[in-house]
Amino acid sequence: MSDLLIVGAGPAGRALAHRAAAHGLAVTVLDPAPHRPWTMTIALFVDDLPAWLGAGVLAAVADEVVVYTPGRRRVPRGYGVLNTVALQEALSLDGVRVVTGAATLVTDTQVRTADGATLRARTVVDARGGTGVGDDVARQRAVGAFVPAAGREPEMVLMDWRGTSERHPSFSYRVRVDADRDLVEETSLAAAPTEVDLAELARRNARRGLGTQVGEPELVDFPLYATRTPWRAAPGAPLRFGAAGGLLNPATGYSVAESLRWAETLAAALAVGIDGGSALWPRSARWVYRLRLRGLAVLLRFDGPQLTAFFDAFFRLPPEVQRVYLSGRTDLAGVLRAMTAVFVRVPWRLRLAVLAGFVRPVRRGPAPGLRRWPCPRRAP
Repeated sequence: MSDLLIVGAGPAGRALAHRAAAHGLAVTVLDPAPHRPWTMTIALFVDDLPAWLGAGVLAAVADEVVVYTPGRRRVPRGYGVLNTVALQEALSLDGVRVVTGAATLVTDTQVRTADGATLRARTVVDARGGTGVGDDVARQRAVGAFVPAAGREPEMVLMDWRGTSERHPSFSYRVRVDADRDLVEETSLAAAPTEVDLAELARRNARRGLGTQVGEPELVDFPLYATRTPWRAAPGAPLRFGAAGGLLNPATGYSVAESLRWAETLAAALAVGIDGGSALWPRSARWVYRLRLRGLAVLLRFDGPQLTAFFDAFFRLPPEVQRVYLSGRTDLAGVLRAMTAVFVRVPWRLRLAVLAGFVRPVRRGPAPGLRRWPCPRRAP
């Protein structure tokens, strides 16, 4: 019997398996295609990379990012796109038992596979992303086109709100992904499932006229949270890790860097017999997650011009304050300071909308008043 059985070999599951094996645990990974190459684009702030992984997994990096809200603003924080081939190699599964198969039943100590086998472990972790999330949850959607690299040093554009739609806002995201290609992506950061479809985002992306597309488009569509209380599990349920385990920031959609960082924390805890849920979810992390859900509710109320004004206020904050909100998963005091600082900087006309969204929690489905046009709306 294994010490740890991980269901799912995506970035979160593979990172946890890699770190758990490094801590001497007997690890099994179950996935229908455990060695399938990763082709998605994964970007992160460079200072979010865990020290044990190193910068060799970056395919492209810039010392700063740029936002247009609508004026151009520099954010002096390093930003990079991962080389997914190098990342998979760095997260080696040496010493890990790898089983090819699909899980049909997952509990806290065993997994039943589609071919009838039963795998057992002292701890089972479900790292299968958005599995089991309903269709009524606010989602992030994007359509990206790869275009030939411009040759010059890339301008990493985190958000370009210029010309955004009022009723169904989206922004342009533009980054260098490797030596030959840039990614130009139109993103609906957070919206009710019925609001902005991928076809409309593709049309908006094409209208920007930023180059001739190379290869297939990149499509993004995922729920922004799986549950409002990811630290609570039903009796007999496995520990969840990664995006569906609450490591996705529901107000931004970023999760991979968080999963990479917390893989080490969880692996180290399991290696010495500490409960995994307690290690992942100290009290401060629970409150930060609740606050970020409130942040999502606020963003869902805004139209395009309101979102532009909101992010202009956010990116006027000092970089260290921005970082706490975007990446400080256990810094409760810092997140509160960041949210307060944004509130005092937004125009007066937005403050009532901010307060209304903040006191009304995000629900599993579109809540009354949550995104009713032309006033209500969403965010990064």
